[in-house]
Amino acid sequence: MIVLIVVVFFLAWSNGANDNFKGVATLYGSRTLGFRQSLWLATVMTVAGSLLSLLLASALAKAFSGKGLVPDELAGTSEVLISVGSAAAFTIMLATVIGMPTSTTHALTGALLGVAWMIGVDSANYANLWDKFFVPLLVSPILAVGGALVFYPMLTRMRKKMGVERQTCVCVGSTVRRFVPLASGSAQLTAMRTGAGGVEVAVGSAGECVERYDGRVVGVSAQQAVDVVHIFSGAAVCFARGVNDTPKIAALLLATGGAAVDWKLGLVALAMAAGGLLQSRKVAETMSHRITDLNSGQGLTGNLITAALVLGASRFGVPVSTTHVSCGAIFGIGIASGSARWRTIGRIVLTWVTTLPLGAILGASLYWSMT
Repeated sequence: MIVLIVVVFFLAWSNGANDNFKGVATLYGSRTLGFRQSLWLATVMTVAGSLLSLLLASALAKAFSGKGLVPDELAGTSEVLISVGSAAAFTIMLATVIGMPTSTTHALTGALLGVAWMIGVDSANYANLWDKFFVPLLVSPILAVGGALVFYPMLTRMRKKMGVERQTCVCVGSTVRRFVPLASGSAQLTAMRTGAGGVEVAVGSAGECVERYDGRVVGVSAQQAVDVVHIFSGAAVCFARGVNDTPKIAALLLATGGAAVDWKLGLVALAMAAGGLLQSRKVAETMSHRITDLNSGQGLTGNLITAALVLGASRFGVPVSTTHVSCGAIFGIGIASGSARWRTIGRIVLTWVTTLPLGAILGASLYWSMT
């Protein structure tokens, strides 16, 4: 039991390090929030989702205990649970170290598959594996990309009909930021840089260019409205991730039986939060800046699609990958806007493809060594 607790803590830590930033990547990438603001928002909302996870997604805990895939009499044994947890944790941590977002669901599924194969082909219910694991994992990123390709152009048309236009600005100011529209001419920007006319403001962040929205909606600044909804959507995605991922990890402890559920969930929530706070920077940079350029409206669209798909899947006990959904939504935004960076997308997809077989190999090897 002690070894299993250590394994689950390592798995939850790895999950936090790789997954914590996925809900707020668009906030950081669109410069709506800074890195630390995004990180703390993600951590707080993930913990909140973790604490409520069993009320909304108890079916996932049963799915990842191994029942239905390996014989029931073996599903809760220490050899199976430790092998699955360790294999998934090492797989996720490897991806984290190289800065690639990967799927905890894929890593766990691969580990379960490897252990089932090692127990014996006749003992494993591969039809159950296909229906309950592979199909949701294959379909979810396709739905996310499709959702982005459909809803982003639709929302863009709605924005234009409301008279809200995109405006490229230069961020000016080292402490209090001001946004100078490039369309306003270079004279104002030059004056602000040199202090002419009594204005003494330095260009911050090397004069970074950002896209903002010019116009008002129901008397409110369009940019402020988008920013507020964007932040709430990022919080919703992180909450959904906590709801969806915690039962998968806690299942390894819950499968041992006993009524003490609170401390098991608390351990997973604590480890996820710690891993996210201390080791999520590399994956954050990949998702926020290397897949595509994002403005706040594009980030908002991606987050709404992600939150809807992940929360819906959690409600029905479908083990979709938050990674695949959130990355798929960003992929779709990049394709729709024509700014997708295909080399980065290719590396991420390659990571996804190798996660499951690597988890399976490690799971099978660990189970063999323990038996």
